Amino acid sequence: MTGWPARPVIYEVNTAIWLADLSRAAGRPVTLAEVPGSAWDQVTPPGVDAVWLMGVWQRSPVGRQLATVNEGLQASFREALPDVRPDDVIGSPYCVRRYVVDDTFGGPEGLGAARAALAERGVRLLLDYVPNHVAPDHPWVMSQPELFVNGAESDLQAEPAAWIRADGHVLAHGRDPYFPPWPDVVQLDAFSADLRAHTIETLAAIAGQCDGIRCDMAMLMTNQVFAKTWGGRTGPEPQEEFWPAVIAGLRDQHPQTVLIAEAYWDMEWTLQQQGFDFCYDKRLYDRLMGEDAAGVRAHLTAGLDYQARLLRFLENHDEPRVAAELPVAAEQAAAVAIATLPGATMWHEGQFEGRRVHPPVFLSRRPDEEPDLNLAEWYRQLLVTVDGNQVRAGSWQLLEATGWPDNDSCRNLLAWSWTADGGERHLIVINFSGEPAAGRIQLAWPDMAGRDWRLRDLLSNEAFDRAGDEIAAAGLFVDLPPWESYLLTVGGQGG
Repeated sequence: MTGWPARPVIYEVNTAIWLADLSRAAGRPVTLAEVPGSAWDQVTPPGVDAVWLMGVWQRSPVGRQLATVNEGLQASFREALPDVRPDDVIGSPYCVRRYVVDDTFGGPEGLGAARAALAERGVRLLLDYVPNHVAPDHPWVMSQPELFVNGAESDLQAEPAAWIRADGHVLAHGRDPYFPPWPDVVQLDAFSADLRAHTIETLAAIAGQCDGIRCDMAMLMTNQVFAKTWGGRTGPEPQEEFWPAVIAGLRDQHPQTVLIAEAYWDMEWTLQQQGFDFCYDKRLYDRLMGEDAAGVRAHLTAGLDYQARLLRFLENHDEPRVAAELPVAAEQAAAVAIATLPGATMWHEGQFEGRRVHPPVFLSRRPDEEPDLNLAEWYRQLLVTVDGNQVRAGSWQLLEATGWPDNDSCRNLLAWSWTADGGERHLIVINFSGEPAAGRIQLAWPDMAGRDWRLRDLLSNEAFDRAGDEIAAAGLFVDLPPWESYLLTVGGQGG
């Protein structure tokens, strides 16, 4: 499988937890090579273009041991899983010992079987890469300490939590510029030419096993952020940025591998310019979770060249479960937005079923939760509807909602349209608030006057006939209950 769609839909799976659930159901260990077809079908519903198997690489025994004695981590484990057992703690998937698929998951052969099973369903495979740090027992720590941020014995004495002694060297623990060091990883030197060459080799090896790579905390490797974090601790800042150099080397070998940046601190545009195909849209996430209709609308005024390369989501393994954060009606309104905006889309295993517990990535087990079958069916129908009707085909446009002197509830309406090359038209209107909202949507189609139109809601199958002259003159009148949405197909009356 080669080319990706322009607006891919990605489904994230916590590999360790998913396989553990399947193993308990089967009464025996299940690897990636042994996942039943029905389980693959569950994570590849119609409308999904790629599955992200999060956390397949060999985890660090040293990192696991550190996690078992860290009281803060232990408290988070007990909060998520009150009956947590020692064997539930398998270490962080972002404390990578080697970029080889863990034997527990079936090793490289298991991953190959998983990729083949996905390809049979027309679905691509996405995997992780962690550019900023590795585990303390990664082979490079002993064999190539020059790839890391090096310090002196005095650094270790002054900040023992920030440094580690390894084979006669003092190396920095991984960190970002705003938070304390991470005690289970060792910091790589983004300014090192040798590291850049090794990174190309590692990424190329990963790309040979998948169709796309999600790069963890990608902004940490930019010259700007790395200098802010480690300035004076390494060699001089290179003229070329880390990612353009590394991505160019990867593209020489794997030109069609899609690269996704986990990005924060408003660095999405920078990373797009440095070569990433898509970047996390954390700003949209924050505004949706804050139930901020005005903030969402303002964010969507950004240029389409930028928006087309954002990855929209409501949860992932780093964020709380959306069902624990929003009422179900607000969650559904936010999901309609995510599903119908330009850019890439990401859903998280368990989200559809309304799971509320957010298990730390160190764990291989999660608590049992009663699935919300109605919500799961609603989500799957949303994906089927958007995909089957090619709602996101063609060109997208943000629309204005206007009110009148005694009604400003229109401020809570979000609206946009899609116009396909073949002329098919879709209109999305969302009341993103807990109050009724009414207004007139100013449509951007210039040919509305002079004929009647039928608008059919693809979510409810309800149809509305409207006069084109009124729409052209005043806008389309809508009146929506709290958190309700329209996903309308627009055609000639009787169509």
